[in-house]
Amino acid sequence: MKILLGFLFAIHMSVVGVGLPQDSCKSTVVGDLRIEHFQSKTFGRMITVRVWLPPDYNDATQATKKFPTLYMLDGQNAFDQCTAFKGEQELRIDETVTRLIADHTIASMIVVGIDSAHGEGRDYEYEVWKDTLTDGNQKEPDGKQLPSFFGSELMPFVSERYRVSDDAAHIGIGGTSVGAFAALYVALNRPDLFGLVLAESPDLWLGNGQLLRDTTLLLRAPDRVAIGVGATEYNFPQSKDYFAPLRLTEPDAEAATLKMNQILASNLEQALIKRPEVQLVIEPGANHSAVYWSRRIPAALTFLYGEPGRVH
Repeated sequence: MKILLGFLFAIHMSVVGVGLPQDSCKSTVVGDLRIEHFQSKTFGRMITVRVWLPPDYNDATQATKKFPTLYMLDGQNAFDQCTAFKGEQELRIDETVTRLIADHTIASMIVVGIDSAHGEGRDYEYEVWKDTLTDGNQKEPDGKQLPSFFGSELMPFVSERYRVSDDAAHIGIGGTSVGAFAALYVALNRPDLFGLVLAESPDLWLGNGQLLRDTTLLLRAPDRVAIGVGATEYNFPQSKDYFAPLRLTEPDAEAATLKMNQILASNLEQALIKRPEVQLVIEPGANHSAVYWSRRIPAALTFLYGEPGRVH
């Protein structure tokens, strides 16, 4: 939605979609991160895949083990400050997972980051419906292809090279902002592939709230869904000037965003066949930025992967 991408990401300059030049930045990656590339037929571009492996991945005793897996959209933001969107901080997933494994809070797992396209290409690939509230003239997005992309291209590519889980009960998909919306959309349309979802500040304004209508009568939902949102998502100095031409106020937008996340959580919990466990965290004083997403991710990962009976 352009409210988030045109305003909030403009503040952080993240629509550029690239990080600092490698020669002027010291990598912050912790652990074993592998970088892979493949040409996507679905989106017609080269996809960069960042595969973070747990400390015991190469142990001889684990040679045949398949590891619980999380696929994170906007992979360039997940592990390294040098590749994070300009003006934003990384999500520190490598540091977080390393600590949670060392503390025996979660079992060893693999995290696969999938880099998003640069600039407006990110919106086009992640959005499923136009943001009719702010730009009804924008071109139709291409996000409806994401479920097929994951099932036919990305996951086969990764599973041929790494011992990722092939059991949906131990496979998650996650993202932030429009990436969180995309993660929810993929999981809802491919329950055969994903049983876990991590959604930080999901963009629920798309299609004038279409995802809420689509989940009102839901047959099956993922097994576990962790949703996080700030109580003050739009608390930025320029917000009043931005919302005024849209005939909105910041308090109205805040209230609507919190209500939408509450409705989404309730809709998921009422699925007819598979009623998931849903964790909804509303963080006081938190706005729409990686500073707060990274703070909420440890609890989300613990909720999704932390129960011993759910991991190998």
